[in-house]
Amino acid sequence: MKTLIKYSGIALLMAMGFQAQAQDVDVLVVEDNENTTLWDRSLPNFRYPDQRGISTFEPTKDNNYGEFEGVQVRLGGAFALQFQALEQENASGAPELYELGKDFNLATANMTFDILLAKGVRVHLNTYLSSQNHPDTYVKGGYLQVDNLDFISEGLASGLMEHLRIRFGHMENNYGDAHFRRSDNAMALYNPFVGNYLMDSFTTEVGGEIYYFNGPWLGMVGFTNGKLNQSTSSEGHTSPSLLAKFGYDNQISEDFRFRLTGSVYHTNQTKSAYLYSGDRAGSRYYNVMSGPDANNPGDGFRSGRINPDLKNELTSFMINPFIKAGGLEFFGIYERASGKYASETDERSWNQYAGELIYRFGNNENFYVGGRYNTVNGELKSGEDVTVNRFNIGGGWFMTKNILTKVEYVNQDYNDYPTGDIHNDGQFNGFNIEAVISF
Repeated sequence: MKTLIKYSGIALLMAMGFQAQAQDVDVLVVEDNENTTLWDRSLPNFRYPDQRGISTFEPTKDNNYGEFEGVQVRLGGAFALQFQALEQENASGAPELYELGKDFNLATANMTFDILLAKGVRVHLNTYLSSQNHPDTYVKGGYLQVDNLDFISEGLASGLMEHLRIRFGHMENNYGDAHFRRSDNAMALYNPFVGNYLMDSFTTEVGGEIYYFNGPWLGMVGFTNGKLNQSTSSEGHTSPSLLAKFGYDNQISEDFRFRLTGSVYHTNQTKSAYLYSGDRAGSRYYNVMSGPDANNPGDGFRSGRINPDLKNELTSFMINPFIKAGGLEFFGIYERASGKYASETDERSWNQYAGELIYRFGNNENFYVGGRYNTVNGELKSGEDVTVNRFNIGGGWFMTKNILTKVEYVNQDYNDYPTGDIHNDGQFNGFNIEAVISF
């Protein structure tokens, strides 16, 4: 109890420090002699980057655009800072692990642009200003989203476009619902905990997606070129990857919402499948299951995550239920990934299960407590069947709709990894505290 009180106090101090530098600003208008540029939070068909965006998945299809009055530019950002107090161990004789201290991690930052170019036409760009793996600035990705075709000809396919949305770009691909609740570098406000899921299905590839919305029903089909790093050389050539999603999402009553989706991602004969290793920003659990031995360094910047390592052929599907009844919220994952290296004869498979129960309370649900259980099992390339389990428990406080502080306890253990593997009888646990600003 003393430990929990101590770390809760640190969380409060971190959040108060953030609050001193941040304010809720909804609209800023910048004018010059000829044009008015509106910096606005409420663009159409857009997910709010604050508390209002919690439990949002694909932005609702909204055809009430109003009159287009010129280009609108929205500049946003996110900042996150964590205090980590973890301990770790593995089997005697396994490669050495780092001895972890209790200290602050590198502060991370994002910068986003959302620009309304025409009626129902928006471009999004996200840049990582600082991340664990790349302390220098680089572009995560971006896309063009089209919800209306009046920019080509007024009224063009208006009946069809009431239900359709088109996205194209080098972008975060919409496989599953888990990526809507994960921390995206500094954008950690949607995640009720500090860490992401064990099999963190997230990648940014060049491609396109077509959405269909009809009442509570939604569908999506898409394709990508299957590459994280782009190249026109024959050495980097890949076959297209395909993805699809189908689901039902209905606010059945004022206090009850039900959502259920199924998604699939398939790639064949690609040079390297990045669905479970595409996050270049890095894990929230710094230096876990990693060590100083250059010949066996462990997880590196992806520490604590599980990559099924199905490099050249991969088929994954995910089912996600989401239920919100009053302040009680449940989100679940069932995921199965199968595939192989080109050199392997037989396919291997991995399964992921996760259940997350959150209770939100207080004015505008600005407090929450909850727990998450996440387990993964599958076959290594070397043939061993292994299992990894993680348990999180914690809570958070939205000091304003743009400022969140959260505390969690995490315990993760690795089972049946072979002798000589750094994960052999591996385990880490302890507290993490995170303060987040997003606007």
